[in-house]
Amino acid sequence: MPELFNYFDHVELPTPTLGVDEVERLCTLAFGIDVVATALGSQQDQNFRLFPRDSDVPFGVLKLSNPVFSETEIRMQDEATNAVAMVEPSLRVPRVLSGPRGALWAWWDSSQGRIHARVLENISGHTLTGSRYLPPTVIERLGDLAGRVSAALGSFEHPASSRTLQWDLRHARRVIDALLPDEPDAEVRAAIDQAVSEASGALDRVESRLPLQAGHFDITDDNVLRGEGELLPDAVIDFGDVMRSWRVAEIAVTASCVLHHDGADPMSVIPAVRAFHARCPLTDDEITALWPLIIVRGATLVLSGRAQVRLDDANDYAAEALDRERRIFDAATSVPASVMTAAIRRALDPDSSAPTRAWEGAPVVTLPAETVVLDAGTVSPVNDRGAWLDPEALDRAALSTLDAGAGAVVVPAWHALLSGAPLRTPTAPATIPTGTTLWLAEPLALGRDDGEWTGGAGTLTWRCGDEVVTISGLPEGSDAALPARTRLFVQRHAAGDEPPPPRVTADLAEAWREVVGDVSDALGMAPPLPRGDDILARRHGVLAEVQEHYYDTPPRIERGWREYLIDLDGRVYLDMVNNVASVGHAHPRVADAATRQLNLLNTNSRFHYRVITEYAERIAQTLPAELDTVFFVNSGSEAADLALRLAMASTGRTDIVAMREAYHGWTFASDAVSTSIADNPNALATRPEWVHTVAAANPYRGIHRGDDAERYGPEAVAVIDHLAASGHAPAGLICETFFGNAGGVALPPGYLAQVYEAIRRHGGLAIADEVQVGFGRLGEWFWGFEQQRVVPDIVAVAKSIGAGHPIGAVITRREIADRYRTQGYFFSSTGGSPVSAAIGLAVLDVIEQEGLQQNARVVGAHLKRRLERLAESHPIVGAVHGAGLYLGVEFVRDRITLEPATDETAAICDRLLTLGVIMQPTGDYLNVLKIKPPLCVSLESVDYFVDSLDRVLTMGW
Repeated sequence: MPELFNYFDHVELPTPTLGVDEVERLCTLAFGIDVVATALGSQQDQNFRLFPRDSDVPFGVLKLSNPVFSETEIRMQDEATNAVAMVEPSLRVPRVLSGPRGALWAWWDSSQGRIHARVLENISGHTLTGSRYLPPTVIERLGDLAGRVSAALGSFEHPASSRTLQWDLRHARRVIDALLPDEPDAEVRAAIDQAVSEASGALDRVESRLPLQAGHFDITDDNVLRGEGELLPDAVIDFGDVMRSWRVAEIAVTASCVLHHDGADPMSVIPAVRAFHARCPLTDDEITALWPLIIVRGATLVLSGRAQVRLDDANDYAAEALDRERRIFDAATSVPASVMTAAIRRALDPDSSAPTRAWEGAPVVTLPAETVVLDAGTVSPVNDRGAWLDPEALDRAALSTLDAGAGAVVVPAWHALLSGAPLRTPTAPATIPTGTTLWLAEPLALGRDDGEWTGGAGTLTWRCGDEVVTISGLPEGSDAALPARTRLFVQRHAAGDEPPPPRVTADLAEAWREVVGDVSDALGMAPPLPRGDDILARRHGVLAEVQEHYYDTPPRIERGWREYLIDLDGRVYLDMVNNVASVGHAHPRVADAATRQLNLLNTNSRFHYRVITEYAERIAQTLPAELDTVFFVNSGSEAADLALRLAMASTGRTDIVAMREAYHGWTFASDAVSTSIADNPNALATRPEWVHTVAAANPYRGIHRGDDAERYGPEAVAVIDHLAASGHAPAGLICETFFGNAGGVALPPGYLAQVYEAIRRHGGLAIADEVQVGFGRLGEWFWGFEQQRVVPDIVAVAKSIGAGHPIGAVITRREIADRYRTQGYFFSSTGGSPVSAAIGLAVLDVIEQEGLQQNARVVGAHLKRRLERLAESHPIVGAVHGAGLYLGVEFVRDRITLEPATDETAAICDRLLTLGVIMQPTGDYLNVLKIKPPLCVSLESVDYFVDSLDRVLTMGW
């Protein structure tokens, strides 16, 4: 057998550089095929895509192997490809093609010497190359592909598999030693030297026990393909690195390629590792080796890529990869390998996680018996009314507790800390403290004297054996005792390790805790309870399945403030969808009004009390004078239901006209007139006979578009006239004044004037559904019907009028209201209750006194302009609908056919969540972003939303 390639005999590997003309000529001479060649990238080989002359359909991929590789090694690559194809027939892999003269596999005598050439099947599709975002499902598939190939090659044997490649992670440290001295950048040398030294310590302990086998060892974003229009890859290409190495190196290589993609962090690789483990269960030693191997893989990529570019500065493929390779290394080293190993072990088998490091001996400091544990997490009253934004609020709460008699106050380690949490962050911020925060009522002497105490720069450090405890935040001169009424921070870690950061992210908190230990014992305190959370599973166990929640894996939201929602881990999300919280989450005036009224009275609305009258008067004052009579209910569904009943009672008729694709509620009557197929796929087919529909007056997507939208009005009038002529004169017409379910689409000019006139001409009533847009959301108009310059007979409103409290209202003329007596009597026990009415008054006060309608106009106009500019660079943006803070961005796959981008919209919303933005789809095809944030949303927040959306549309979802 010829001598196998040994990288260390060929550290410099310039790629072949044959010209296109020569390649095409040799294809004809050697293979008898007439082709056009286009160059493809490669680091050490030379690749071309071949097309039959005068055709744009690829024939195959020509691979010119680097001359240092022997024929035996090249044959091994093809045999490994065939082995995978046999075991995994559904996995697309590139096999050698045949031509007029047999297999397209030969040695060429070229202008650059003897070069091996073979033509492989062209596998259609697109790679994941670049730094675009990879969703967890794609990352999972990468790990699954790696596992399938590894399992398929588990028994593959070949004499050439023992060759020595630079990408064999068994030799990575030797490769690094060979390349590091020639690296000219001192910063790069130092970073790699330190990282590899630390990783080597972990590898040295287990490498002799790591299983060996043949593998692909390059299943990366460059070497997998997904079909046209497909999300998940199903093909693996480039078997050029087939060899025998550690089995775990397969997933180490695959996982490392995830780290350079947009938004990726170390925990992003977990879906891939889980999927590989499901196919090829990792041993405990392999789990220990995995993250150190990812580190040395990153180091090898950085040094090899930089060396290749210095050697071959015309190699654009290698040059373009430099930034990506450095991002891999930086991400891999951003968390200690020991922490990531603990995190991976927990992810693969939570029950197998190692216990937190035990504390030996007496406490370093013994706290007073009157120590109070202060909760500073998301649900703590300490953080009420936006206090979490005040950096001094936590200190004030602690000192107040000391003043009340506590000997010490502690905020425990490993529990989420909301105080100081940042706003609008594209990644989950570090909110979990790794140490205990401490305030003392009186100075406290230091404890154990069996270790060594050292001080400096505001920090005291105690060392004894393997333990290190640090106390930071001390003023100058505090060497003998801990000072009183001063915020101190106490941490613990193992000797020889770097101190942990003050706070870590929630997804890594338990792994950090496992590695550094719990500091509670060092203070003589019981450790805090684990951070487990089973609320979602319990919800699924007790709530009806159809009572859904946003997102498949939702954050647990436990606090709101203004336009923000905050989860249990202290991450602050920007809420761009919550029109229910109209004046902002947890508005103090609304909370105070509710609390005050609850302290006074809350009862059945049939009692006589002041606040219901005042609230009804205030609502009526916002409307035209003839709309002077108010009913109170609990929801928008009830409001629409009552509005329909009023029309029927007033006219003595039962037929109702409704617009198609609209949603009005879930009660019997409001659901009957709702025809949105997104809410009910059988909506049109299951309407009762008394419901008659007119076309959805959507100028963008409806049957009449653009200027032709003026036809909707006359056609709706014709339907109404026909009903009357056929003996079914309608009791009323119900219509949203702004087409909300479609994503805030404005009705054509004059539409409501035409249909209102027609319905009234036949003795019916015009019902305005203002549940979504009423109360200033449109900015220019307080009520949606004002935009159409009409006055309805009945107005139904809810959602925003209660700022999250269940309040609905129906407003009409006195004579219409009085006719309801023909149906009996009306009451709603809690509709308009004292608390509801007090909250409603507070909402009106806030809207008026804080200028929220004006904010909707100004901020909404700015937001719409910025959204419209996105369409200039992103073809998926079909249209931007709406006004004020009631907007919709409609996504389409084609701007001509308007094919809805439904799947893409769902994925975009999921991606926005990772960037800290709450957003959901709407519309019959769920392809429209429903943008209706609290009316207090700021310019900074809407800019963050648009910037985040632009990032998603640019970097992928």
